Amino acid sequence: MSVAALILGVILVTGCVTTTDSRFSREADKQEAVDDYVQLATAYIGQGNLERARHHLDRALKLAPESPAARAAMGLVLNAEGEAELAEASFRRAIFADSGYTRARVYYGAFLYGQGRIEDSRDEFRAASRDTDYKDRGSVFYNLGMTQERLGELENATTSYRRAVELSRGDARSLLALSRVLVERGNYDAAARYYGRLTSIMQRNERARHSPESLLTGIRIARHLNDRNQEASLALQLKNNYPESVEYQQYKVLISNGQ
Repeated sequence: MSVAALILGVILVTGCVTTTDSRFSREADKQEAVDDYVQLATAYIGQGNLERARHHLDRALKLAPESPAARAAMGLVLNAEGEAELAEASFRRAIFADSGYTRARVYYGAFLYGQGRIEDSRDEFRAASRDTDYKDRGSVFYNLGMTQERLGELENATTSYRRAVELSRGDARSLLALSRVLVERGNYDAAARYYGRLTSIMQRNERARHSPESLLTGIRIARHLNDRNQEASLALQLKNNYPESVEYQQYKVLISNGQ
């Protein structure tokens, strides 16, 4: 958070006066203050400091009780505090106040996913994906793809993951997800192309490491394409680095079945 925003917080506490030309007499200034409070609260949520986050959101809601941004952020606080019903009510209130406030739908979609309500989560992410002005559309399509994959809608998941790859300029998690779902659909050639982009990214980043999921995906591709050297290399990494993983158990089933 910028120094200016922090200074503004002090001004709002100490500088309010009871005159008719108060800065809050103008709607634009009030909205600016609400936005600053929400930004501060969001930063505190990211740090896990729910008490401070709630403090700033209470101030925002005192100024604008139906602020969709403040209601959506309060939903995050309530959910983190274990108040699922109140959190959902806050998310829904934010969307009711402004159905075009995409961030509220993203938060609500993530909440629903965590509650195991996958179809409802998919619907929120699908609605969010229609906002072409939303800054992080790549993540929205990635999340939409996850819900579709969970529901067995693999063709739709492929489309969503491909959009996530395009919009994020090929981030690793989207490339892996797309590679994985293409393998599930039996499209190994396309899967190999995207997986190749993933491994290229990893080779350029010294801190990047294979996950059990990325190793198993690569093994399945290499096995289908009869690339024994690649398969052996990835299998050895999976065995040595993740011997207790579900993916290693799946690999052992894979080779025992001769698939």
